[in-house]
Amino acid sequence: MILWEALGSVLIGLAVSYGALRWLPPRYGHFRSRTLALSTGPVAALFGALLTHSVLGPGHTLATLGVSLGVAVALLSLLLRPAARARRSATA
Repeated sequence: MILWEALGSVLIGLAVSYGALRWLPPRYGHFRSRTLALSTGPVAALFGALLTHSVLGPGHTLATLGVSLGVAVALLSLLLRPAARARRSATA
Protein backbone atom coordinates (compact mmCIF):
# COMPACT_ATOMS: atom_id res chain seq x y z
CA MET A 1 0.00 0.00 0.00
CA ILE A 2 2.84 2.41 0.72
CA LEU A 3 4.07 1.93 -2.85
CA TRP A 4 0.76 3.24 -4.21
CA GLU A 5 0.81 6.14 -1.77
CA ALA A 6 4.35 7.02 -2.84
CA LEU A 7 3.49 6.78 -6.52
CA GLY A 8 0.33 8.82 -6.02
CA SER A 9 2.15 11.50 -4.09
CA VAL A 10 4.84 11.80 -6.78
CA LEU A 11 2.14 12.18 -9.43
CA ILE A 12 0.40 14.80 -7.27
CA GLY A 13 3.67 16.67 -6.91
CA LEU A 14 4.29 16.59 -10.65
CA ALA A 15 0.78 17.84 -11.34
CA VAL A 16 1.12 20.66 -8.81
CA SER A 17 4.49 21.80 -10.09
CA TYR A 18 3.46 21.60 -13.74
CA GLY A 19 0.23 23.42 -12.98
CA ALA A 20 2.06 26.15 -11.10
CA LEU A 21 4.49 26.63 -13.96
CA ARG A 22 1.78 26.60 -16.59
CA TRP A 23 -1.19 28.46 -15.15
CA LEU A 24 0.14 30.76 -12.42
CA PRO A 25 -0.61 34.38 -13.35
CA PRO A 26 2.43 36.64 -13.81
CA ARG A 27 1.26 39.03 -11.09
CA TYR A 28 2.11 36.40 -8.47
CA GLY A 29 5.69 36.20 -9.66
CA HIS A 30 7.80 33.62 -11.44
CA PHE A 31 10.04 30.73 -10.51
CA ARG A 32 13.81 31.08 -10.52
CA SER A 33 14.34 27.83 -12.39
CA ARG A 34 11.89 25.63 -14.24
CA THR A 35 13.81 22.44 -13.45
CA LEU A 36 14.00 23.32 -9.77
CA ALA A 37 10.25 23.84 -9.63
CA LEU A 38 9.54 20.61 -11.53
CA SER A 39 11.77 18.62 -9.19
CA THR A 40 10.66 20.27 -5.94
CA GLY A 41 7.00 19.33 -6.37
CA PRO A 42 7.41 15.53 -6.47
CA VAL A 43 10.16 15.47 -3.83
CA ALA A 44 8.12 17.62 -1.44
CA ALA A 45 5.00 15.55 -2.00
CA LEU A 46 6.91 12.32 -1.43
CA PHE A 47 8.42 13.71 1.76
CA GLY A 48 4.98 14.78 2.99
CA ALA A 49 3.50 11.38 2.19
CA LEU A 50 6.26 9.45 3.92
CA LEU A 51 6.09 11.69 6.97
CA THR A 52 2.31 11.34 7.18
CA HIS A 53 2.47 7.59 6.67
CA SER A 54 5.00 7.24 9.46
CA VAL A 55 2.85 9.32 11.83
CA LEU A 56 -0.60 7.95 11.02
CA GLY A 57 0.32 4.44 9.95
CA PRO A 58 -1.20 2.37 7.16
CA GLY A 59 -4.82 2.70 6.11
CA HIS A 60 -5.01 6.49 5.86
CA THR A 61 -4.44 6.88 2.15
CA LEU A 62 -6.59 9.96 1.58
CA ALA A 63 -5.05 11.82 4.51
CA THR A 64 -1.58 10.88 3.30
CA LEU A 65 -2.25 12.15 -0.21
CA GLY A 66 -3.89 15.30 1.13
CA VAL A 67 -0.89 16.16 3.28
CA SER A 68 1.46 15.42 0.40
CA LEU A 69 -0.53 17.91 -1.71
CA GLY A 70 -0.26 20.52 1.03
CA VAL A 71 3.49 20.06 1.48
CA ALA A 72 4.09 20.26 -2.27
CA VAL A 73 2.09 23.50 -2.56
CA ALA A 74 3.81 25.00 0.49
CA LEU A 75 7.32 24.26 -0.71
CA LEU A 76 6.60 25.40 -4.25
CA SER A 77 5.28 28.68 -2.91
CA LEU A 78 8.65 29.29 -1.28
CA LEU A 79 10.31 29.21 -4.70
CA LEU A 80 8.24 32.06 -6.12
CA ARG A 81 10.10 35.26 -6.86
CA PRO A 82 7.92 38.39 -6.63
CA ALA A 83 6.96 40.09 -9.86
CA ALA A 84 9.06 43.10 -10.80
CA ARG A 85 7.36 46.36 -10.06
CA ALA A 86 7.66 49.42 -12.25
CA ARG A 87 10.34 51.69 -10.83
CA ARG A 88 9.96 55.41 -10.85
CA SER A 89 13.04 57.55 -11.06
CA ALA A 90 13.60 60.36 -8.60
CA THR A 91 14.05 62.89 -11.41
CA ALA A 92 10.72 62.22 -13.09
